[in-house]
Amino acid sequence: MTAIPRLKRRPRPRAIAPLEDGARLTASEFLRRYEAMPEVKKAELIEGVVHMPSPVRVAQHGEPDNFTQTWLGTYAAFTPGVIAASNSTVKFDIENVPQPDALLFVETSADGRERLDDEGYLVSAPEWVAEIAASTASIDMHEKLRVYRRHGVREYLVWLAEEERIVWFHFAGETIELVADARGRVASRVFPGLVLDTRAALARDAARVLATLQSAMKSRAHRQFAPAKRSKNNKP
Repeated sequence: MTAIPRLKRRPRPRAIAPLEDGARLTASEFLRRYEAMPEVKKAELIEGVVHMPSPVRVAQHGEPDNFTQTWLGTYAAFTPGVIAASNSTVKFDIENVPQPDALLFVETSADGRERLDDEGYLVSAPEWVAEIAASTASIDMHEKLRVYRRHGVREYLVWLAEEERIVWFHFAGETIELVADARGRVASRVFPGLVLDTRAALARDAARVLATLQSAMKSRAHRQFAPAKRSKNNKP
């Protein structure tokens, strides 16, 4: 009697586990789970630990975030070769995949460094990063600060919404907090013309913030900076 061959069962695809706040994962596993959960709007891997912020409030996050994006977007619009982006994931290493609230970087064509991978993620440090900190203030001012500094971010702004305070760090071997002038204005050492009127920002005076920025962008330093123009002039 001929034996009837058994049909081989195909193994069921393994379900992708959900992201959980506080879980310890590698960067690849973190991204695999994150990409499988489109309903999750923000998650980060900092020093191997998953962080999933709580829902955001208007005064403590939404409004400061909008101020920051408008300010940076205006700067990028008038500075060829510089890109402003919001809530963009950055692949640093096996334990760190942050998603800064805002960032500035010099685009690849003007800088020469490969910035984006095939999936569109940033794979090299942006020059400038900002975080809007309310419930996340502790991690933004400690773990994230160390991660950003270690991986080559050159300046880091933290808007401490609960404290009604803005701090701006410059990393140059050591951590230097940039000090506002008598009018409450702080100027970047990396991006000429990027000036923030911190008093106006904390007072939610967008018109004054943008007027200060537009005035600073009329400087010779800003005109000479434009990375895209430098890149074009340097081509053989």
